[in-house]
Amino acid sequence: MSAWGLRACVDREAAESFSKSAAPITSAVARWSEPRSSKPRSSEARSSKLQYLADLYVHDILAFVVLAWLALMTIACTGSNPAHSVAGGGGTNGLTGAGSTFINPAMSQWAADFGQQNKVRINYQSIGSGGGIQQLKKGLVDFGASDAALDDKALGEMPPVVQIAESAGPVCITYNLPNLGKPLRLSDTTLAGIFLGKIMKWNDPAIKKDNPDVNLPNLQITVAHRSDGSGTTNIFTTYLSQVDPEWDQKVGKGISVSWPAGVGGKGSEGVTGVVKQAPGAIGYVELTYAKENNLPVAEIRNKAGNYELPTAQGTTDAIEAFSTELSKDVRVPIVNPPAAAKDAYPIAGLTFVLVPKDGDDTAKRQNLKDFLQFVITNGQETATKLNYAALPKTLVAQDQTLLGQMKANGQALR
Repeated sequence: MSAWGLRACVDREAAESFSKSAAPITSAVARWSEPRSSKPRSSEARSSKLQYLADLYVHDILAFVVLAWLALMTIACTGSNPAHSVAGGGGTNGLTGAGSTFINPAMSQWAADFGQQNKVRINYQSIGSGGGIQQLKKGLVDFGASDAALDDKALGEMPPVVQIAESAGPVCITYNLPNLGKPLRLSDTTLAGIFLGKIMKWNDPAIKKDNPDVNLPNLQITVAHRSDGSGTTNIFTTYLSQVDPEWDQKVGKGISVSWPAGVGGKGSEGVTGVVKQAPGAIGYVELTYAKENNLPVAEIRNKAGNYELPTAQGTTDAIEAFSTELSKDVRVPIVNPPAAAKDAYPIAGLTFVLVPKDGDDTAKRQNLKDFLQFVITNGQETATKLNYAALPKTLVAQDQTLLGQMKANGQALR
């Protein structure tokens, strides 16, 4: 039975019915679990010790299979229900979403805060931007989140959707170099050289040039990158394509690329795990993942020649540097801002949420619109506490206009 099929048994009556039907099985498991002697009780009962041991193994295997089945069904009928209420509430119009791992820390908090206030369960699956877009396209979720805005061609391949900016944040370069003593500094060309596989040792002259006062180890570099379709990858590779012609020609940009070097990890969690476990590793993740795992982050040289740490303020400076372009099209990348933005962090991006324009469940659609209104207004303060940059008022206004396109059964929502 598929995960979606298992969710059919989510209401109280189904759970009670399941409990009753499982009673004979649990009783049998209890009998199988009773202590047994390590010796045969009688020669008549079992012809040989070998047969007796075989009987024991069969009992144990059957008990294990039944218990595993019971556990699976219990989880399916209680823990996976997207309409389950929050904080003891009785909401029945739960929401499901999927996509970006980059926004997951903020999305999890938004879902918890809104859900508790409005008694609506929000189940968000952090599976990567590419996966979220595909699930939304197939109608498996109510909303998708992506760090790569869909262009006109991609939007044309989707059912009619509304695409709004929900937040912004830096993509940080994290590394595993014990006892370095101070933050690593990397220029754009050095960073591209590392991910191209051309710079293979940490004491390479190019890295030494960026860090003249640091004792760099003679250690092999292990590049960690995303193995799944990722909006974070799109932000990072868009930056590398802008700053390094060789990268642009050989690799390019997108949510998934053919990496010239390195080890793949699924999700930001996977990349963080690779970096954490491998001395000499380097990877790119959302800032919260690095902080939660006590991993250092590098200072990256911007167009003004300044080395900047990834911060929410540095991302805000990047957004402001592209304010004119964003007012015309919110999908404009904000990587590698002009030199006039001297304090801007150069590897940052907006992250987006996509929702169908119409649907047939009015209550659910209203909950979805209310949730997104919360995200782009009150939720922005929460995001800043998690190292994201708050949306400027101009983008919030654009978002609210776009949310006005949401309907249920062809009728406008309030």
